[in-house]
Amino acid sequence: MSAGPPLPQLTPPLRAPEFTPTPTLTPVPTLLEVLRGLDAGPRGLTEGQAEERLGRFGENRVPDTRDPSWARLLARSARDPFTAVLLCLGLVSAAVYAWGTASVILLLVAVSCVLRASGEHRADRSTAGLRRLVATTVTVQRRADEDTAPATREIPVEELVPGDVVRLGPGDLVPADVRLLRSTGLTVHQAALTGESAPVPKSAGESDPTGTGPTGTGPTGTGPARTDPAGTDPAGTDTAGTGAFQQPHLCFQGTSVASGSATAVVTATGADTRFAAAHRRTGKPPATSFERSVQGVSWILIRFALLTPPLVLMANAALRGRGLETLPFAVAVAVGLTPEMLPVLVTTCLARGATLLARTHDVIVRRLPALHDIGAMDVLCVDKTGTLTQDRPVVDRAVNAEGRDDPEVLRWAAAAAWWSLQLADLPAPDALDEALLTTADEYALMAYDGVTALPFDPARRLATVVVRTPGRLGTHTLITKGAAEAVMERCSLPDAERAQLRALAAAQAADGLRVLAVATAERPAGTRPHERGLTFRGLVTLRDDLVPTAAEALAGLAERGVTVKVLTGDHPGTAVRTCRDLGIPVAGVLTADRLDTLTDPELTELASRTTVFARCTPEHKTRVTRALQTGGHTVGFLGDGVNDLPALRTADVGLAPRDAAGVTRDNADLVLAGKDLTAIGHAVAAGRHAGGNIASYLRITLSSNLGNVIAMLSAGLLLPFLPMLPAQVLVQNLCFDAAQLAFAYDRPAPSALRRPTVLEPRALLRFIVGFGALNAVADLATFGVLAFALRGPGDDEALFHSGWFTENLLTQAVVMVLLSLGARGTSGRRPGPVTWSAATLAATGLFLPMSALGAPLGLSPLPGVYYGLLAAVLTLYAAGLMTARARQERRSPSLA
Repeated sequence: MSAGPPLPQLTPPLRAPEFTPTPTLTPVPTLLEVLRGLDAGPRGLTEGQAEERLGRFGENRVPDTRDPSWARLLARSARDPFTAVLLCLGLVSAAVYAWGTASVILLLVAVSCVLRASGEHRADRSTAGLRRLVATTVTVQRRADEDTAPATREIPVEELVPGDVVRLGPGDLVPADVRLLRSTGLTVHQAALTGESAPVPKSAGESDPTGTGPTGTGPTGTGPARTDPAGTDPAGTDTAGTGAFQQPHLCFQGTSVASGSATAVVTATGADTRFAAAHRRTGKPPATSFERSVQGVSWILIRFALLTPPLVLMANAALRGRGLETLPFAVAVAVGLTPEMLPVLVTTCLARGATLLARTHDVIVRRLPALHDIGAMDVLCVDKTGTLTQDRPVVDRAVNAEGRDDPEVLRWAAAAAWWSLQLADLPAPDALDEALLTTADEYALMAYDGVTALPFDPARRLATVVVRTPGRLGTHTLITKGAAEAVMERCSLPDAERAQLRALAAAQAADGLRVLAVATAERPAGTRPHERGLTFRGLVTLRDDLVPTAAEALAGLAERGVTVKVLTGDHPGTAVRTCRDLGIPVAGVLTADRLDTLTDPELTELASRTTVFARCTPEHKTRVTRALQTGGHTVGFLGDGVNDLPALRTADVGLAPRDAAGVTRDNADLVLAGKDLTAIGHAVAAGRHAGGNIASYLRITLSSNLGNVIAMLSAGLLLPFLPMLPAQVLVQNLCFDAAQLAFAYDRPAPSALRRPTVLEPRALLRFIVGFGALNAVADLATFGVLAFALRGPGDDEALFHSGWFTENLLTQAVVMVLLSLGARGTSGRRPGPVTWSAATLAATGLFLPMSALGAPLGLSPLPGVYYGLLAAVLTLYAAGLMTARARQERRSPSLA
């Protein structure tokens, strides 16, 4: 076959330009049309054709993700709102030659940016590439030239091209998107793309024109049989494998062969595969809960900070006749309103929490703000399989035709599983057979001697073995197990009894159990196995094996105010059964077909009252996640497959286990050592610890800063001189900023860990305004003391500056201690970092004016009578502060 003209563009279902696993009614090409479109044949390409196509299509590589450079991380850090405002104020100070103010402000900007960039850089280094899910070599069938017979050989997967014919066997990773030419007992793991825990049967038959997979009913007549490799799924579960992924003749890169063998033609490689298309769709995620909250408060404060200098200039010009000489003071006041240490403190809090999680619980925080988001999380969306249940079933009961427990039924089923494994030369038992063998008595299995076996066939939904009947020479026993409906069709049963058995199987399936029917028949030795006229023995029911730590972890999350929502592709009965076994209250169940009929507002209202979302596709998971966010929830999403990417990126915080699909892991905010909800509980605690410290810092710092600014502006308009020199304002800010770093190391009260830590801008602003006004009253009371009680001849200005400098630091120390402790006081609690830092701040305020450093700053020693009056002011201020705090905690417990 000649190289021919350029290959025509394949149709969308084959080339998969986009990751759209949704049902479609568009007819897909037949095998002949596929081969013609590829200009290929079942004998494979020639070496010349393969070389030409490799140059045209490029190597079969998955797109790599690159960590951002240091320059990019620094630029990203500089985009923080407060950092940008500080940068502007620093440049203004430099423009008017206020070098001291400018130097300190710019130093704060540099430290903030470096700290944030280094934290994100350390987190980025912990991620791995995408290549774990991609094969390294592949068995390909090629010819030396047109007249040479095809030969098979191993080649690097990067050299694979469209039109190549490849061979697949058990354990092989599918190296590209392929169309099956021939197959024998093929089942494929598609979990990386669809989240399906069970292998999916594949065959080389013609495509289903509706795009919905093979027809036929499940074991109880309730769903498609193709979703359960043993044909025993009680409810015909459809685990989100829709559209092209349900096509039995298509396999995709990133999946792996569970059993069987196949020959297939490559239809797409490299960036054209569906695996790569899913990677391309992972664009910039939306703003998270933490980012939205901080930005909401930030921009309000930024407006005040930017308006302060011109207002101060205009007021002083109008009332005091001062000009640009007051600009350094105006800039210093604006800096005093800005929480310039916020980026540093936030990064320190989050980095400490992330380091602790990585060291003690093997949880890697890839994006530092996500640690706060998981602390604010009040809804966690999880899949069922692998998170609440393990990827294997366990035997629940074995019942006879009357519905009574009968161990003989389990013995027959286990014997069939044992000899299927031994005689059919299977690499390993499937999950259901393994559950039967684990439960059965191995000595009872040895009583049989196997003769032949017919392994499970997805079309028949049965498996049959023939064993020698113990004690009866010349007689064989045929044992058939499989889907309940398929087995009953082969049994000699009266109509009434058949209907009764169907009802029994349906009742078990409705209870969330998988149902396996067992029948036997005696046949003369040497006759061909004939699966007709069987005697019905009974049913074996299986349930999902629960994760051992799941129940305890779920109880811990509930105590912390986190509601778990189950978003699964499984049947609703199966999901409800799992929730019941784990003690999860099921408030409501919503299936995909019902979800499709709801408008966005209706879904938003219903999602908060629903626990289980069943038969979900990736689009359904994303829509539910978005609806929960619209309803005011902070949502976390735990996923491990490519199908989880859209919802994981939509959620406020995305979580993935370390063995998740590479592209999913790379886009997660937190990477867990495994699918263990216990680790999530530890992450929630760490996030609330960090979030509580950040919230305390914001409440205390902003209220204190606002009070100081109000008092400073008022005094500036009343006094004939500036109430404080710019250098004094700057030193005061530096002292307070240094003391505030202690919040990063504080220990929040245990009550702070029992509820989400959410920064609500309106509630925070009410707190800031209320306590800021109280702080301003204390400052103005001190102004009265200084103005009328301590007037010294010729020394009014220096005395005023020193007195107010001391009072400001002391009131800020009082605020730090009392507001961080709140109404719980110091009972049963040792002094922490905040208390010691506040004590240091107070000592600085008392001793700096009288030290040798005071004179260069324009400060002078204060008379003894001032300290007595100041103590009275501080006592009244502390009493008012505690009263207001107790009232605030009664009205808004979230601010406690």
